[in-house]
Amino acid sequence: MAVLAPIIALIYSVPRLSRWLARPYYLLSALLSAAFLLVRKLPPLCHGLPTQREDGNPCDFDWREVEILMFLSAIVMMKNRRSMFLMTCKPPLYMGPEYIKYFNDKTIDEELERDKRVTWIVEFFANWSNDCQSFAPIYADLSLKYNCTGLNFGKVDVGRYTDVSTRYKVSTSPLTKQLPTLILFQGGKEVMRRPQIDKKGRAVSWTFSEENVIREFNLNELYQRAKKISKAGDSIPEEQPVVPTPTTVPDGESKKDK
Repeated sequence: MAVLAPIIALIYSVPRLSRWLARPYYLLSALLSAAFLLVRKLPPLCHGLPTQREDGNPCDFDWREVEILMFLSAIVMMKNRRSMFLMTCKPPLYMGPEYIKYFNDKTIDEELERDKRVTWIVEFFANWSNDCQSFAPIYADLSLKYNCTGLNFGKVDVGRYTDVSTRYKVSTSPLTKQLPTLILFQGGKEVMRRPQIDKKGRAVSWTFSEENVIREFNLNELYQRAKKISKAGDSIPEEQPVVPTPTTVPDGESKKDK
């Protein structure tokens, strides 16, 4: 079925495709696009081309050209999203229970500085990232298990609040593979983050599994230490469990927008 659907769509669009090819403008654009790919990839034509690759190979795309091609591909997909739906399917947004506070560009700094006795684990995510959507139920489950008075979980959409990504040095470029990013804050300051970033600004490969998060962030010890704050009689209010729905977001935005 996955093979037949694109074929049927192609056959159905043949009459319109023939009229489209008959126009010189579109035909010339298609030829120029193909010529760019051939010149960049076909030796010896590519040997005299400039490149910004670290290995100096002129017969392969550098990072700037890859970003341009990905941007143009995204534009084409947005313009033809109905037909692309036949071939692509994004995972659904997580709508289950969680103990997570959602930040915007103004509230994240205020909340981290409000009470420095509280330890925060904050996920920097973007709704368009498949990796972030796959990690969402895992992160929600961790918040249900470990959230307490002195240990809180938060999320901020850096795809929407780009100044937050700049402030906390989390790149939203798909090439860097930094999404999602988990940062541990203690005393209002960053203590550690995963994935780590190398000297080239790219994320070091790391699997976002429940076991890895518990081990790397030492959640069991953090949880036991945070519970002592509650037993000591601190007046930090503990959040109640939230089952997010599109109509219960305080600032009027739906969970999907978040």
